[in-house]
Amino acid sequence: MTHNHPVVIVGGGPAGTATAAHLGKFGITSTVVDEASKIGGVIYRGPLRSTLTLPHLDDNLKRAMVALQRRYDNNVKHIRLLTNTRVLGPEGKKNLLVSKDERLENLAYEELVVATGCHERSIPFQGWQLPGVMLMGGVQLQLKSGLVKPGSKMALVGTGPLLPLVACQLHKSGVEVAGVYEASQFGKLAKEAVALLNKPKLTLSGLSMMGYLKKHDIPFHYGWGIVKALGDHSVSSVVVAPYNAQWQADLQNTKTIEVDAVGVGYGFVARSQLAMLLGVEHEYSNVSGSIPILDRWQHSNVKNVYIAGDSSGLLGADAAICEGQIAAIRIAERRGVLNAKQAAQHAGKVMRKLDRIKRFRYGFDRFSARQKGLMALAQPETIVCRCEKTTRAQVDIALAQGVKDITSLKMRTRIGMGDCQGKTCSSYAVDRLHQAGCIDDIGTIKPRFPLDPIPFTFLEEHE
Repeated sequence: MTHNHPVVIVGGGPAGTATAAHLGKFGITSTVVDEASKIGGVIYRGPLRSTLTLPHLDDNLKRAMVALQRRYDNNVKHIRLLTNTRVLGPEGKKNLLVSKDERLENLAYEELVVATGCHERSIPFQGWQLPGVMLMGGVQLQLKSGLVKPGSKMALVGTGPLLPLVACQLHKSGVEVAGVYEASQFGKLAKEAVALLNKPKLTLSGLSMMGYLKKHDIPFHYGWGIVKALGDHSVSSVVVAPYNAQWQADLQNTKTIEVDAVGVGYGFVARSQLAMLLGVEHEYSNVSGSIPILDRWQHSNVKNVYIAGDSSGLLGADAAICEGQIAAIRIAERRGVLNAKQAAQHAGKVMRKLDRIKRFRYGFDRFSARQKGLMALAQPETIVCRCEKTTRAQVDIALAQGVKDITSLKMRTRIGMGDCQGKTCSSYAVDRLHQAGCIDDIGTIKPRFPLDPIPFTFLEEHE
């Protein structure tokens, strides 16, 4: 069978790199497109500056970064890498419009693997726009890629396994960690012991991090969280309080901590904008946001379009690698490189590993499940949509007037109409609608083409 175009993979993180490497094992050429200057994604991207040592990164992370690079290098002859390249969306059948080196180009594909990862879930609260208040992924990028300390004295607030990991990385980087505040109660985590045993090495790694924090007298508080951040021109202090089971803050027992930076991490959302533009069917997940509906081979309802990694649901890097390999095996079968029996044999072990990871991850998802108390943090004057300067009060008025879906809320308040196309505010909008009792058919903030703004100068030579 003759194939005129390669497989195109959007995203060079764990899922995209694993897909390309696995395709290379079958002799199938692929093109990997990534908006960053290096492969690895947010989690495994190496430092952008050369350094002799990386004392702030734990050994497991460094081994994973090396393994990803080795996997890529072993199959590089079958991989074309386009870095610093943004995918703006589909243009015609089996074709993407990309922006590279201040030019627009068309990129044709025969099969497309979308591995765009995730972005952070924003939780508006008083002072969340102050310089120095950062989402947890941004903190990690400064540490891992830029080798920059985000601050001198920091507090971390949020939920999930990223909290102790980032706390350890900050301390090893020379940052004073004033405290770590996990929204959920410890007893809730203890109930997930059986689920966590599906990945014993990861569980032991987590225990090791907690031991490190205790050894260095870094306070870790379960059942506590953010109330507000304070400061004139930048954050100077953060107010935290005990949370109840619904994550409602006890405002009678607040604690103010002087800091020059705050890391906030209340979860992530699948980055599904490109898949939506391609016509992939999605459903809403309380954990991951809008996620594509896929078969067991990561194949969507759109012919020749596969989704892998966190853009198909938040399961972490190990699961992303498995999903990329599964998609690669299916593509190899469809191209006639493998027969059905061979494909099933190749995929069986990977699928069983993926199932174990899912059981482990679902335990953490239950522990870190977002609670309605977070909705009370934003005050009437708090901006909840940064692009359009929409406030909580404006959303409150729209809901009181009977708005029951995303489209109507968007028309009334302009929430989600800015350049970011709702990446920052869409989760808040959905949560508020759910809180107001709107459950069915609320819709989603639909992405627009192009996914990123195009300067007029780019259009001069593009027809």
